[in-house]
Amino acid sequence: MGKQNGLSSKFRMGMGLVISCIAMAVSALVETRRRELAIRQGLGDDPNAALDMSAMWLVPQYALLGLAEALFSIGQMEFFYTQFPKSMTSIGMAISTLGLAVSSLVGSFLVNTVNFATSREGNVSWLDSNLNKGHVDYYYWLITFLGFLNFVYFLICCRAYKPNEKEITRLVAGEENNEESEYRDLPNSA
Repeated sequence: MGKQNGLSSKFRMGMGLVISCIAMAVSALVETRRRELAIRQGLGDDPNAALDMSAMWLVPQYALLGLAEALFSIGQMEFFYTQFPKSMTSIGMAISTLGLAVSSLVGSFLVNTVNFATSREGNVSWLDSNLNKGHVDYYYWLITFLGFLNFVYFLICCRAYKPNEKEITRLVAGEENNEESEYRDLPNSA
């Protein structure tokens, strides 16, 4: 018969992380191609020049990022909704939002650190305002690597995570959603 809710929330989150790494690798490859084309066409010094390259090259990476975001965020919401007691569901959503805020701060810190580290000793920064002189592709590879490390950490957390005894009992007994249960199933669209 299969799982009632389809893929597990941890599997969805994991797939979201993997697909986001793939999207960043695709971004790095596309940026490498764009930069090489700009240099080959003699436009290395003109950051505003139009390249003979279709914007459709951006579609795969954005499609992958959209899929990754959908899988991860839905998996995370489902995890918080089904694994937390009813009284803590809103705390789970607050933790999710806090994670977004912290990731924005870490992203800003990373940009500043990369900019500082790569522009030392008179070198052109990877994130130079002239994309044809900088190496945004290297930055995308760095993000890919960090995303992979994040996925490994996620796997460690998944291995260490054990649902509490009430959740295990409910899953084994096959309890349906009742008002006395401390946990609840996701609403079924069927």
